[in-house]
Amino acid sequence: MTTARQPRRVTIADVAREAQTSTASVSYALNDRPGVSPATRERVLAAAARLGWSPTSAARVLAGGGSGAIGLVVGRDPRELAIEPFYMQFIAGVESTLAEREMSLVLELAPNADAEVEAIRRWHRSRRVDGVLLTDVIPNDPRIAVAQECGIPAVVIGDPAAAAGLTALWTDDASAMEHAVEHLAALGHRRITRLTAPARFAYTAVRDAAFERAARARGMEPDIVRTDLSLESGAAGARAVLTSTRPPTALVFDNDVMAVAALTATHELGLSVPRDVSIVAWDDSLLCRLVTPPVTALGHDIVALGAHAARRMLAVIDGAEPAAHQEATPTLQIRASTGPPPAEA
Repeated sequence: MTTARQPRRVTIADVAREAQTSTASVSYALNDRPGVSPATRERVLAAAARLGWSPTSAARVLAGGGSGAIGLVVGRDPRELAIEPFYMQFIAGVESTLAEREMSLVLELAPNADAEVEAIRRWHRSRRVDGVLLTDVIPNDPRIAVAQECGIPAVVIGDPAAAAGLTALWTDDASAMEHAVEHLAALGHRRITRLTAPARFAYTAVRDAAFERAARARGMEPDIVRTDLSLESGAAGARAVLTSTRPPTALVFDNDVMAVAALTATHELGLSVPRDVSIVAWDDSLLCRLVTPPVTALGHDIVALGAHAARRMLAVIDGAEPAAHQEATPTLQIRASTGPPPAEA
C-alpha cells in the first residue's frame, strides 16, 4: 500500500518569492507589525493566502508533529445549529475523546456544499488538521472525493453504502424507524405522515424506505413531506397536513426541533396531542422531555456517538484500515405524545 505524500510546508521564503519582497517584509506583514507599506502588506497577505501559508502550520512543523486537531465542517445555518441539540452533544463527545490526546476540534460552518469542500481543501493546504469527520453525507459526496484526493484521513458518520470505502460509523436507522411505525400501528393509527430531512442526505433515503415498507406491511397509509429540519418547516409542515382534507392521525419527524415546533402548531390549530394527533420525534433530547405533553422519541447517546467517532478518527490517523462500525440502534422512548387515534379516524 502506498502512503500519500505529505505536502511540503510553505515557508516565509516561499511567500517572499511569491510577493516579490524580502523575508523581513513578509515577517512584518504577517505579524501585523509596522515597517511595511499598506501596498506591500496587502501583496504579502494575498501571496500567503494563495500558497496556503498559516502561522499555525509553521509552528506545528517547528514543533515536529502533526496539527494536533481534527476538522468538522457543518453545512447548517448558525441560528439553527444554536438550537439543535444533536450537534452540541456530538461535539461534546468528540471533544471529550480528543482531550485525552491533548488534541482539539476545528469547527467551521459552511453556507453550501462548495464551501464545505473548499474548507477541507484549505485545511489540507495549510495542514491545519490531521483528519476530518464527515456528517450529513450524500450519495457521491464531494467531500469524500476531495478527502480521498488529498489523502487526508476521514471518518464518515452515516451509512457505509455512502462512505465510498472510508471508515464509517453508522446506526441502524431502518430498524429504529420500523419500531416507531410498529408502535403507532399497535395504537391503531392508519394514516401517518413522515416529515423528513432534505432528500439529498443518505440517511433520509434509508429512513424513507423503512417508513414506507413498515407502514404498508401493517396496512397503513404512509405519506412523506420534505422539510429543511428547521423550526419553521416543522410547524408549517404540520399545519399543512393537519388542515388537509384527509389529515393523518400521527406525525413522525426527522428531528426533535421540528417535533416540538409542530406540537405548538397543533395547539394553535385547536387540536390536542395525542387525542387528535400523535407525534414522534427522531433525536431524543431534553426538548422532548420538557414540553407538554413530553414527546415520544427515537434516541441514543449522542455524546457517546461523538466520542466513538473521535476514537475511530484517531485510529484512522494512526493507520487503521478502513472499516464500518455499527453504533447502538436508536430506541423508542414512549411518552405522552402518542396515543390511540380519534374514534372517527
